[in-house]
Amino acid sequence: MYCAIDFGTSNSAVAIPDPLDAAHGMRLIELEPGHTTMPTAVFYAVEGPEQFGRAAVAAYVDGLDGRLMRSMKSILGSSLIEQTTDVGGGRGVKYLDIVAGYLRHLKRRAEAQAGAAVTRAVLGRPVFFVDDDAARDAQAQAALEAAARQVGFADIHFQYEPIAAAFDHERSIDHEEVVLVADIGGGTSDFSIVRVGPARARRLERKDDILANHGVHIAGTDFDRRVELAAILPELGYGAYGPSIAGAPAREVPSGVYFDLATWHLINTVYNPARVAELRAMRGFYADVRQHERLMRVVEERLGHELAARAEDAKIAVAEGGHTSIDLSHVERRLAVELSEAQAVAALDADIERIVAAARETARQAGVAAEAIDALYFTGGSTGLRLLAQRIAAAFPAARVVRGDRFASVASGLAVFAQRWYGQR
Repeated sequence: MYCAIDFGTSNSAVAIPDPLDAAHGMRLIELEPGHTTMPTAVFYAVEGPEQFGRAAVAAYVDGLDGRLMRSMKSILGSSLIEQTTDVGGGRGVKYLDIVAGYLRHLKRRAEAQAGAAVTRAVLGRPVFFVDDDAARDAQAQAALEAAARQVGFADIHFQYEPIAAAFDHERSIDHEEVVLVADIGGGTSDFSIVRVGPARARRLERKDDILANHGVHIAGTDFDRRVELAAILPELGYGAYGPSIAGAPAREVPSGVYFDLATWHLINTVYNPARVAELRAMRGFYADVRQHERLMRVVEERLGHELAARAEDAKIAVAEGGHTSIDLSHVERRLAVELSEAQAVAALDADIERIVAAARETARQAGVAAEAIDALYFTGGSTGLRLLAQRIAAAFPAARVVRGDRFASVASGLAVFAQRWYGQR
């Protein structure tokens, strides 16, 4: 028995063979009741077993004592992967084991629905785990493979996530196309230019159909971070200045804590007792002591992940409606901030421009003019951000815009490849 796993920064999905599906031969399994995709999240409760996915996020929101881990994929390729982190109650767990624990949960769900042990897997991977560093990128894949082997996968094959998305698109066309796949999720923006078509689909080896792939380590979680820094954290003192003393120019409040609060996998480092004491002693650094009081409430009540979640919600709301109000009454009574589409564009503009530049660079590497791209295939949760999708589409005006399932098309494409790879062996 084999499976295909889309281990995403924000969401994950798994597919297994299904002999009853005559059209595709594979199906996405139900990871949670009514859902074939699941948040890539683990909650380590101080008392009780780990919880995964929506249950993990709910446990955190409900205020259970423990630690929520998200965006674990972003740790791959970093020095953190071999380090141990406190998950609550004085218990330490290696980051690699956190990744392995999540994969084990996916594997068990697959086995429960397959009715058999699953020991072979195709795993998706971004074009670049780490930008401009081939050695660290190789280390990231090796770490993911080590985690997969740790939980019992003996035969592992990797496939680029945007290539998988191209396979999913290929099933829906009746002619040959040159497709630019834009796979923009939580952690990476990956682009591939691929030749697809009914005649090519019959071949197992498709290397020569991949004209180029390129990407940048910028995506949804970076957008959330920018929104939080631009709209929320100034209320806590980010970018603020201290009092002017004896006529000397006022100094800007140290910004390190704010960058950590806006970065999912660093938020818990702010709660270290020594750091909390250091932050508490910085009250005199603030001209407006209310900002320091808000910061301390967030730190002492461990509200960092809640702020990050509200930044994400605000990003989505602006993408859908152009303006939103961010409720921060859990930090201070009646506190709220407004976020307009213009503010969001200003906050995200540099990141979006780098993503669009990566798309153009992919075409350049492929030796394909922008006008020669037949279709632009969007997948990944962040392609729902209207201003991002529009900017990419504008760079390839002749291309037909196709929208795949933002959360499941990569998994579906990995399933296509897994069936071809393992089904013929």
